[in-house]
Amino acid sequence: MLGLLLDLVIMIAFIVYGIALWQGKGASLLTGYNTMPIEKKMRMNERALCKFMAKIMFALSFCVSLFAVSELLEEDVYFIVGLTLFILVLVFTLLYVNTGNRFKK
Repeated sequence: MLGLLLDLVIMIAFIVYGIALWQGKGASLLTGYNTMPIEKKMRMNERALCKFMAKIMFALSFCVSLFAVSELLEEDVYFIVGLTLFILVLVFTLLYVNTGNRFKK
């Protein structure tokens, strides 16, 4: 039961942060972006970066919801699917953000 509660708290936190990013706020909490020099930040399309990261947060919250379903139904298959999707989303994000100049102005 504690695992289910923890999964729900994490899922809600991801959704709330995703909504904040979708509205264009919270970019200062993005790792890497907040440590960039001002000159480099000026060359970034902050709005597009926030929208993309919001979509990623929503995808990760879906994966965490599968963890919660696994706890609720006591079926490991949902956890395995959720974990696999979680890892795939993270790998996709790292590759997509770091290849090309997608978020440059």
